[in-house]
Amino acid sequence: MGVAKLTDQNTFVPESKYARLERQRRYLLHDLPEGLSRADHHLQITDNYITGTRLRIRKVRDPKTNKWIVKFTQKFAPDPRDLSRTIITNIYLNAIEAETLSIFEANEIRKNRYRFEFEGRQFAIDMFIGDLFGLVLAEVSFETDEELDNFPTPAFALADVTNNEIFTGGRLSELTFADIKNEIAKSELLDAKSAGNT
Repeated sequence: MGVAKLTDQNTFVPESKYARLERQRRYLLHDLPEGLSRADHHLQITDNYITGTRLRIRKVRDPKTNKWIVKFTQKFAPDPRDLSRTIITNIYLNAIEAETLSIFEANEIRKNRYRFEFEGRQFAIDMFIGDLFGLVLAEVSFETDEELDNFPTPAFALADVTNNEIFTGGRLSELTFADIKNEIAKSELLDAKSAGNT
């Protein structure tokens, strides 16, 4: 009798009591919003997306304290047509666990994350570095579907890119800023005036 092989067709993933639904919108920005500067307090984030999986290892460093948080995360959209709603599960790692998991082949993203309040909402503003230098995205989270569905694009954003798969972490980890600019031009995501500012 042969060993049973795991496939996407025969693997059942039960609902997890540890997973939670995350509701978010994502926006493309030209730069940091007015009122924020690169020198403002931020967190340094390194995401390593494990090749061929829905898994990432996230390292978050506070430069003020040199303290780190490391998370092993699974994140995916149950409906691939709706990227505003994702299921996320986090496991927090110590240094030895993080080092052990670093053996997996992964694509890396590095970014600085700023907190920004606008019209009563807290946004996370990500300024990417490395191969994606020049890309700035904003994310905002919601407690209810109604809030998510009725939220207008903020004035400081160029475009809502929530459901554009190119701007998900897993895809971004495979791209450069030049790739992003080409995709924006091809998709006509922005009008000519806005595109010149990216």
